[in-house]
Amino acid sequence: MAGQEKRSFKLMNEDELSLALIDAQYALRESRGTPQAKSLVILVSGIELAGKGEAVKQLREWVDPRYLQVKADPPHLLTPKLAFWQPYSRFIPAEGQIVVLFGNWYSDLLATAMHVSEPLDQGMYDSYIENMRAFEQDLQNNHVEVVKVWFDLPWKNLQKRLDNIDASELHWHRLHGLDWRNKKQYETLQKLRQRFTDDWLIIDGEDEKIRDQQFAQSILEAMQRLPVHQDNGVTNWKQAAVPQLLLEPQNEELAENEYKSHLKELSRQVATALRHDERQVVIVFEGMDAAGKGGAIKRIVKKLDPREYTIYSIAAPEKYELRRPYLWRFWNKLDEHEDIMIFDRSWYGRVLVERIEGFAKPAEWQRAYDEINRFEKDLTDSQTLVIKFWLAISKDEQAKRFQARADTPHKRFKITDEDWRNREKWDEYLKAAADMFERTSPAWAPWQVIATNNKEAARIQVLEGILKKLQAD
Repeated sequence: MAGQEKRSFKLMNEDELSLALIDAQYALRESRGTPQAKSLVILVSGIELAGKGEAVKQLREWVDPRYLQVKADPPHLLTPKLAFWQPYSRFIPAEGQIVVLFGNWYSDLLATAMHVSEPLDQGMYDSYIENMRAFEQDLQNNHVEVVKVWFDLPWKNLQKRLDNIDASELHWHRLHGLDWRNKKQYETLQKLRQRFTDDWLIIDGEDEKIRDQQFAQSILEAMQRLPVHQDNGVTNWKQAAVPQLLLEPQNEELAENEYKSHLKELSRQVATALRHDERQVVIVFEGMDAAGKGGAIKRIVKKLDPREYTIYSIAAPEKYELRRPYLWRFWNKLDEHEDIMIFDRSWYGRVLVERIEGFAKPAEWQRAYDEINRFEKDLTDSQTLVIKFWLAISKDEQAKRFQARADTPHKRFKITDEDWRNREKWDEYLKAAADMFERTSPAWAPWQVIATNNKEAARIQVLEGILKKLQAD
């Protein structure tokens, strides 16, 4: 939207504008499930008394208000323990929906930068802007159009409005905790916002009628703009080499007494380390079916109280989840009040099963590596330790375990026809895993590959891997 503040603008007949907005609203809703489907998130920020609230209120009167959600919160300070997008993730709209974030990550950034006791330095401020734009680009890539609108007001006009404001409304105008009579603070805020509003629509709040229509017309244009969904991926995709340890998992043996005593001590150490770590800990398990993910998880939590952790067993996404960015269902499982979260399968399904089964288009799973890296970097930057395991066994060992499950009454539920069918794509899964290791194993969240046909050895290695990460990072 760079440069939109200088474009020519014409007022529309209000009835015609309202009809056009409602038509566009319903067309947006009816596009759900089609190649043209998208949603709209509108970020609203600006100078106090510039008419932000009035413009949003007027928009609601011109559209069908049932299908316009407004999330209005006062800004809060950004914290090192929470990614900037986390307070807003559950409000990211599904296909066909429109959400106005009246108060958003940029409002929080300004509030933090203007905070007297702990101001942000310039490098950190610009880093936040870069990360916010990357997040918004990921939203755009996943069919969420982002419209950013700044309502501006010159200093003299702001002072006139302050002179005439009703005293009963003063408590609504404490944005960023600023004294709007303080010209130095006003100028500082303007300099700060100019560092990120080059791609925003800037609306002058002086003329009420023009202000409201310019805002509404920008939303109309965004609704009518057809998305460009890239379907095709890289034609010359470079396949990573499959690591040898995936092709030839170990077959070591452990003495039963040695295993039990070592397991007991490791379980105790891991529980103690997890319990006393000040960070959130996210443990991710991926791997071949029957490789021992469930058994390893049971040993991790054995010495923990059930109230200390949450286990997420990830299956295919529900229909309502498919209408949002694929990471959305994982964003909303990351509770800031949960200290230990364990994922039995995870967001890596995008580059594994969704890639192999064709549920994700080539362009979608190919860009997912970078999206996942940014997601995990945001977590680690927010004092969350991400520990990732791939459990590997041989194809023959998997067949033995499948048959053992089928022959054991209380384990039959763990084996399905789908599991047997997936064995036909064994080599494809190995190739997908190889690409995943090569592209999503940065220093802040590397993969640990546990490649052994021995269940007991795998459990020991997982516990040792967790302990090592907790002690090293």
